[in-house]
Amino acid sequence: MKRRDFLGIGIGTGVATLALTGAARRAFAAALPAEITAFSAVDLSTAIASREVGCVEVMAAYLERIRRHNPTYNAIIAMLPDDECVALAAAADAELARGRYRGWMHGMPHAVKDLTPAAGLAYTAGSPLFQDRIAEEDGAVAASIRAAGAIFIGKTNVPEFGLGSQSYNPVWGATGCAYNPELTSGGSSGGAACGMATQMLPIADGSDMMGSLRNPGAFNNVIGFRPSAGLVTGDDPFSRTLRTAGPMGRDTADTIRLLHTLAQEPGPEQPAALRDALPDIAEYRPRELAGARIGWMGSYEGYLALEPGILDLCESNLAALEAEGAIVEPVMPRFDMAELFQCWLDLRNQRRIGMREYYENEDTRPLLKPELVWEIEQGYELDAADINRANDTRRRWYAEVNRLFTLYDFLALPTAQVFPFPKTTPWPREINGRAMDTYHRWMEVVIGGSLAGIPVINVPAGFDGGGRPMGMQVMGAFARDRHVLEFALAWEAITNHLARRPELAQA
Repeated sequence: MKRRDFLGIGIGTGVATLALTGAARRAFAAALPAEITAFSAVDLSTAIASREVGCVEVMAAYLERIRRHNPTYNAIIAMLPDDECVALAAAADAELARGRYRGWMHGMPHAVKDLTPAAGLAYTAGSPLFQDRIAEEDGAVAASIRAAGAIFIGKTNVPEFGLGSQSYNPVWGATGCAYNPELTSGGSSGGAACGMATQMLPIADGSDMMGSLRNPGAFNNVIGFRPSAGLVTGDDPFSRTLRTAGPMGRDTADTIRLLHTLAQEPGPEQPAALRDALPDIAEYRPRELAGARIGWMGSYEGYLALEPGILDLCESNLAALEAEGAIVEPVMPRFDMAELFQCWLDLRNQRRIGMREYYENEDTRPLLKPELVWEIEQGYELDAADINRANDTRRRWYAEVNRLFTLYDFLALPTAQVFPFPKTTPWPREINGRAMDTYHRWMEVVIGGSLAGIPVINVPAGFDGGGRPMGMQVMGAFARDRHVLEFALAWEAITNHLARRPELAQA
């Protein structure tokens, strides 16, 4: 029996999973990888629920891998002691023996992103201001994951306050790329992506404002999905917030399963479109590519600076889609992209109002990273007219994106403008000879999806000659999350990028 035949079993919960017996159980066990840490999250869930493996056995396998590789990659931080992790796993085994099954993540080790509070765990946000802070209660994301049965073993590393797409900070240091630990893992969900790609974690939660699920997904050859704004628990369903939580997975099926854990229950308070964004979990099928219309935006006709090789790599993947019958056409939005970036800067800098207390305190200002100081200072210069102008630009961007989706089923762009760079470099100062005038200009490629609040997935696009990974962003219309995820399922079927696993270094 092939793995896809277990999709409906493994991504569901409850009696169906627990009842895996007889020939189906033997076939499933025979199809599993030799090492527990190589199981997909969906397969690991099924293996635990059907008692093919015990929670203590799973925990021991992950702890051994973490101890061997994490000193090199620095993806997981603030870990609980090993004996405490094992004791929690033993309690999960005892619950299963009594017939109590908490959910599809029952007994699975999990590390929560360090921008998210999880009761009893460190909550530093990578800042020396909070290096001793312990969360007193779960945030919405952690609560959802805990309710699904996961065992929290620690946190995943982030940039300071999540600012910048390079996961380094003065509290924990830098996180390396899974394919070369001397390079960056991206950010802000860099620890999450690296932890999964190195198989130190089965799955990971993240969040995304300026590509923070997508960029580390590309830099570590995993899936990162930014859902439609308002879809995930804790988001305001009526405001297309710039930041949203979301799932990451070693493959799309795992990503789908975690998305359903994070998504809020549909209710009358949600916009009608969001109530229909996700189907029942067993209904997902790979998208039929023949006839699918894809608008390729590339570099916005040279507006974006891109490292050589990125467009060629992405376009080779688009050729594979065309071979399956997809219709790929170059398209340029009818929009002033420089105006869109200024809109982004103004809305982003406005958000720093809440951090002015640290800037205005002479004791805490020296502890802030220079990029945060710059954003706060930019925010002081904004007035009501600037914000009104930015919001008007954003409304016109909504309209243009909606127009494009009358012509195309999906829009595509590279996920990043550079390949992974040295983790000792805070951010690229130039790309292909063009200077970057702000510390986030080098990730401008992601702001279109963020400002529109639409679903965007990073799918792997392969590697350059030096073995550095890259990805492509595939975007769908607002609340068309299912269609974007089903496209990614089809993408996996015609590419083999995810099969290329890193050769890990160890301390």
